[in-house]
Amino acid sequence: MKEIKIQPEPDRQMLTIINGIPEGLLDLESSQLANVLDGPTLIHLAGRREDTLFVSVLLHGNEPTGWEAVRRLLRDYDVGGGDKALPRNLSIFIGNVAAAKAGLRRLDEQPDYNRVWPGGDETDNPEAGMMRSVIASVLQRNLFASIDIHNNTGINPHYGCVNVIDNRFLRLALLFSRLVIYFIRPTGVQSLAMAQHCPAVTIEAGKVGDESGIEHTRQFIDACLHLSELSDESLRHEEIDLFHTVATVKIPQAVDFDFEDSARTISLYRELERFNFSELPEGTAWGELSDSNLPLEVISENGNSVVERFFINDGGLLKNRVPVMPSMLTSDHRVIEQDCLCYLMERWGALQAEE
Repeated sequence: MKEIKIQPEPDRQMLTIINGIPEGLLDLESSQLANVLDGPTLIHLAGRREDTLFVSVLLHGNEPTGWEAVRRLLRDYDVGGGDKALPRNLSIFIGNVAAAKAGLRRLDEQPDYNRVWPGGDETDNPEAGMMRSVIASVLQRNLFASIDIHNNTGINPHYGCVNVIDNRFLRLALLFSRLVIYFIRPTGVQSLAMAQHCPAVTIEAGKVGDESGIEHTRQFIDACLHLSELSDESLRHEEIDLFHTVATVKIPQAVDFDFEDSARTISLYRELERFNFSELPEGTAWGELSDSNLPLEVISENGNSVVERFFINDGGLLKNRVPVMPSMLTSDHRVIEQDCLCYLMERWGALQAEE
């Protein structure tokens, strides 16, 4: 097995690129990978078709479904010890193994591995340089499609996300779920970067440890390996449930919050994550506020503050001012601090590609 290491600039995270699966790697759980890999690792595998499916896993260390699905899949094929030929070239990027060892989304000193891809705001740190190297490497292999695999921390259905309204992208997402979300913010995510080069999708495969999410993801990757093409044929409305992310809801770092704790500035209801993918009527209460302020950040997809468009402090209750549909609400305190409270969506009214 040929191995290449890209030598880092001073203090730069090292990216290892290998053309094959190291012996015993598929026996390891995500928390064990850091014991045998030097760090983030890109694996190139040769298949019958020369166009390449690119798959990224563990961009968030506490989201292991992608790795579990990939190692289960590869055991079926000759590259992983099985008896079947790999249908097409496959490149796998194994991301934040250090955070995976700790069971965390990211370590405190690290940036978010899914906010440092080209096109985002974070472009001058070592991890951003590493992602540029990943893309440079996979672009040499005639890309067919890209998949980025994630878990949710809150209660959510399985769904796909695209960043371009294009029939090929939508059909790729539909192979995973008829529930599809279109977004352009946050920036710096893998799917936005890869959308410049090939059809790209992010899949959200449910909560960690959900066996159905692992198997669903394995089947999806396998289906993509066997595709001859992604059709550009127009979709009918009845084929897809397409939503558009219109805003991101964050709790500012200076604001103390918790669940069911009236001593905090924001005391959120513990069952909040059950609101995910529910169309909430105007005036639905999300929690209690300790004063008359509205201590939230709500940022539109264009980067504008729109908190008062969506929320109101109604006598100490945090309520949505207009009907909304949230996604990715979670009761995980650390995830809310490191990422966001949720996203707000609306139904997409047209399936034609944007001009």
